[in-house]
Amino acid sequence: MPAKGLRPSGGYRDLRSFQVTTIIYDATVTFCERFVDKRSRTVDQMVQAARSGRQNIAEGSRASATSSQTELRLVNVARASLDELLLDYEDHLRQRRLRLWAKDDPEALAVRAVGKRSQSDRSGPPDRPDIAYAPWLGHRDSAVVANAIICLIHQANYLLDQQVAALERDFIQEGGYSEMLAAARIEHRRQQDLTDRTDSLDRSDPKPPLPNCPLCGKPMALRTARQGSRAGSQFWGCTGYPGCKGTRSLT
Repeated sequence: MPAKGLRPSGGYRDLRSFQVTTIIYDATVTFCERFVDKRSRTVDQMVQAARSGRQNIAEGSRASATSSQTELRLVNVARASLDELLLDYEDHLRQRRLRLWAKDDPEALAVRAVGKRSQSDRSGPPDRPDIAYAPWLGHRDSAVVANAIICLIHQANYLLDQQVAALERDFIQEGGYSEMLAAARIEHRRQQDLTDRTDSLDRSDPKPPLPNCPLCGKPMALRTARQGSRAGSQFWGCTGYPGCKGTRSLT
């Protein structure tokens, strides 16, 4: 049974953003094997960026029970990784003088239509959502594959932007378990400080009332003998001194 105060965590496999980034990751590995020189550092960079986009969504979901701030940070890392990957695919097209699909190109609209259809009716095998994209991802022309993956990255970024906005609202309103503990600790310290100050005031000894002079009745003050056999000792002396020489011993 989860501890009280913990939010539900995990469930990332049901997130549409995780499903799309899984397709992007797998498609990127295959794209690099087919179209990029294996000796190029670009292969490792692209695969790692695609993997980061997927893995950080999963890690953020797992962290959601304890820290909204951690979840939000990891989802933003996923978003940044996909932006890096997007540039790699755009570079591939530009450097080879291949056409980048415009947003309203028929090919781009067809790829986006698959995503909308999958999101609305979950058509196709749930364990292989990439099958619907096979006509583009399995194409022999690298330009078609790269453009299709670019469409998927834009789709994933849109989903992550929505996810980040929702997480920011949740973080402001509630926070995660760690944030709630921190807030509770701050409040506890504040209450403890108030209690300590109150106890300090309660424990402070009130000043005893000053005795009155036995001769004239005026209040007396604490004085120190400067000479004689009692030099250095304290006694009560009349505040009317030297007009009144009344004294009292401390005991």
